[in-house]
Formats: sequence, structure tokens, C-alpha cells
Amino acid sequence: MSSLQDQLLKAGLVDGKKAKQISKEKRKQQKVAKKSAQPQVDETKAAVEQARAEKAARDRALNAERDAAAQKKAIAAQIKQLVANNRQPKGNGDIAYNFTFAKKIKSLYVSEAVRDHLAAGRLVIVGLGEQFELVPRVIADKIAERDADMVVRTATDTTAVDEDDPYADYQIPDDLMW
Repeated sequence: MSSLQDQLLKAGLVDGKKAKQISKEKRKQQKVAKKSAQPQVDETKAAVEQARAEKAARDRALNAERDAAAQKKAIAAQIKQLVANNRQPKGNGDIAYNFTFAKKIKSLYVSEAVRDHLAAGRLVIVGLGEQFELVPRVIADKIAERDADMVVRTATDTTAVDEDDPYADYQIPDDLMW
């Protein structure tokens, strides 16, 4: 069997020059089509790779959550151990010492000596749930590094001088009445 082109040449309907030109154009078209063709992408491989990437991202997020929860639990255990090992006695409990904890005013009954230590800043109140314990300042600083919300801040802690205060050089008179 011969090609259609050969049959047309034998019949004399097409000359040799025209047949060569047509075959040349046909090869050019095939070459251009081959170069411009998009590479074949295997859709199943792409879907599997995407699913694998999504699963890895979910696994990383879940592991990060677990690690954060474990870290939080470890910090809580460390704080509890620091308080248990270093708590100080409250005394007889005849004087009410008022303080703010979690935006609420709380009272703790302590002896006069303990109240003086609290006022001087040598002892600090630490809240563990609904219980309040007294610990030395050094231990309270370690607890504050782990969780600052558990340590009760007193007025002596918050009296910081504002550097931009324009009236810092002036003293307030004692007889000032409002």
C-alpha cells in the first residue's frame, strides 16, 4: 500500500515539487506542535503529593499543640513544686492584708511580722487556684518568669518613676487640699 501522496503522483494529479512542499510543511507543523506541547503531568501523582504535604502540615500543627500543652503542664508542675518547697508560715492571722488578684480584692490574715515583710517586699503572695501562699522574693521572681499572673504585685513593685514626667523636679506640698 502506498500513501495517498504517492497515488496522486502516479495519477499525475500532483507534481513532485508540490508533494515535497506539502511534506515539508507537515514536518514543520509537527515540530512546532511538539515544542509547544505542555509536558504531561500525572494528576494522580500530583494529588498524592498534595495529600502527603497536607498531612505533614496537619501532623506538624498537632505536634506543636501537644508540645505546647506538655510545656504548659511542666511549667505548672514547676511552679507548684517551687511554692510547696518554699512557702512561709502566715503567722497567727490576726491582721487582714488586702491585695488584688485577677482584678479582685482578696484578703489574707497574717501576723504583724509577716505583714511587715510583705510591705518591705521580702515576702510575696503567690496564688495557686483559690489558695494563696507566701514565698520569698527570689522564689517569686522565678515563678514570675514562668507565669507572671500567679504572682501578686504589690504597690512597691509598681512605683516606677516616669522619665518623661515634666513635674518630676517639683515636690508636692504637704498642705495641699483638693
